Amino acid sequence: MLRGFATVSFFVQDMAAAKAWYTELLGIEPYFARPEIGTPAYLEFRFGDFQCELGLIDAKYSPHGVSDQPAGAIIYWHTDDLEGTVERLLSLGATLNESITARGDTGFRTASVVDPFGNIIGVMYNPHYLEILETLST
Repeated sequence: MLRGFATVSFFVQDMAAAKAWYTELLGIEPYFARPEIGTPAYLEFRFGDFQCELGLIDAKYSPHGVSDQPAGAIIYWHTDDLEGTVERLLSLGATLNESITARGDTGFRTASVVDPFGNIIGVMYNPHYLEILETLST
């Protein structure tokens, strides 16, 4: 069901400051931004042995709204069957946090639930995860 870590998303109130901080920390510029012109609402870095993804999302798009409290992270696990995985999580007592949402037009889709203990579980269909997996089998 859960194939492996795919993306960590951090919600931030100051995209420019977050971009500068994470660029300094990681030693690389984000490879992806939306929109491409002006202040981005989403930035993404890929780094590490498996090209893990760190997404910075403008806090106004957070499922829980903007807050001055620590935002935490939603870790998304890749699954080949996003709808089936969400259904199973809900059948086990999780509650929907964010319904299945397309992230652009390249096949990336996410959803999240809250487990019975208050933890957010992110799940996604991630074509990049499958590309990396393919390189390991060749």
